Amino acid sequence: MSLKVNNPRNIHGVISYKRSFGDLNDIQLVAARTHGIIPLNSREKAESLKGQLMEIRDNEHYSLDSLTHSLPYLVPRASSLLDSIGLVFLDSLESKGLNPNKIVVTSVLRTKDDVKKLRRRNGNASENSAHFYGTTFDVSWKRFRKVEDPDGRPSEDVSADTLKLVLSEVLRDMREANKCYVKYELKQGCFHITVR
Repeated sequence: MSLKVNNPRNIHGVISYKRSFGDLNDIQLVAARTHGIIPLNSREKAESLKGQLMEIRDNEHYSLDSLTHSLPYLVPRASSLLDSIGLVFLDSLESKGLNPNKIVVTSVLRTKDDVKKLRRRNGNASENSAHFYGTTFDVSWKRFRKVEDPDGRPSEDVSADTLKLVLSEVLRDMREANKCYVKYELKQGCFHITVR
């Protein structure tokens, strides 16, 4: 089979990641407290909130990372936003002549115990985190998962830099539509996103 090559077009990204995605923790916390759950002390408590939280799993729109310091749960409103971001990202890649890749979710719901452990190795982990509320998730801007062709046709890779540009366009549009707040995290290599 012939290689499915990229035919890139209309890829612009944003002028500045920091300026375009500067929604600080204070702003995100207001939305998180409005739309989220009461923060949990431990992972065991999350099991009792199954009615308020939706479990998220790898699907056709996004992939989950190993989630060593968080649980794969979001409030329905945030779960729907994550699905939309993944779907629009895939549609954008197709319209821009790029082979399909899925976004990678690197962090979701955190308990207070999770944050205590995480703060030992990540100075950005806030003791007053929007991740406590089930409204917030992180999406990597340097790692993506290539979607293999169902017929086994090989496809050309898309660089992480190009994928980041397309993802930034998607997030800018969602942010401008008042669907979410976004913070560009340079050291952690992710976009920190809270549903509005």
